[in-house]
Formats: sequence, C-alpha cells, structure tokens
Amino acid sequence: MICRMPPFHGLSPAGYSITMPAVTPKKNPKPRPPGHVLVPAAAIGGLSLVLATGLEALGFLNRLNTEIAEQFSRDGQEKFPNHLPDWSIWLAAAAFSFALAAAILATPGHARRAVLWITAVVLTGAWAPVLSLAAHSPDIAAPWIATLWSGVCAMVYAANHHMAADEKTPDRR
Repeated sequence: MICRMPPFHGLSPAGYSITMPAVTPKKNPKPRPPGHVLVPAAAIGGLSLVLATGLEALGFLNRLNTEIAEQFSRDGQEKFPNHLPDWSIWLAAAAFSFALAAAILATPGHARRAVLWITAVVLTGAWAPVLSLAAHSPDIAAPWIATLWSGVCAMVYAANHHMAADEKTPDRR
C-alpha cells in the first residue's frame, strides 16, 4: 500500500506557517578577532616544547629516534659512534618552535604560511641523513615534533584571527 501525502503549500497540518532557513551562506559573517604575533608566538612555541618534553618523558621520542636511526643506517646494523649533546637538540627545538610560530604569524596569506610550515618541517627532517653521514646519531625527533606542532598551532591561530600582515595596503596588490 502506498501512502500519498497532499502537496505542501507552506502551512503545516496544524495551520502554522513554516519558513525554511536560507541555504546560501551569510553575506556578513562574524568578523574574526584581531590577531597578534609576539604573545601568541611565545605561547605556541612554549606549548610545542611542552609537548616535546612530555613525549620525551613518556619515552616516545626515544623510540622515534631509534626508528629514524635504523632507517638511515645499513638495515640497522651500523651504530653511530657520536651523539649530539642534549642541550643542542633542545636548543634547536626551541629555536625552530618559537621562530616558526613568529614567522607564520607575521607572514601574509594562507598559502605562504603553508609553504613556510612545510619547508620548516622538511628541513628539520632533512637533518637525519646529514647527521648520519657525519657519524652522529640522528636524534631529530624533539625538534621535528616541536616544529610540526608549532606550525599546526600557528596556522590554526592565523586562520581564526585577522592578522595585521593580511591587511591590504594601496601599494600591495
């Protein structure tokens, strides 16, 4: 048995009129709050270091460094006689996390920010083969994680705030 409904003409069966919301997007979306560079970059860089420190405390970075070392040695048979000092690894992690966040927040345009972020992550990852060739253990997990997370957070912040670098001036096209 097929149930047929009468045609709908804007009134509900109880006699109330029904209005449908517009399907098109609003012409005046909620304005984004103004964004800043210095304080958010410091917070993003600091939290990226906290993430890397937490992963180090859990032992995740040691496992990741071991995996990276196995990838760049001859099937895991070679051992690396030299190790970078821990302070230099964490100094690099701090420099990259703070500098990348500041650079992303001060750069105009989402595409430029994405290129900057991807370039920083790839360059940090490119340390592994260079350190391996120099007979140093490629312990790049802390700087790589801090750089990756700093970029993600800075990209999200820049997307949700109106950054001063995005303002168009008369001589910029």
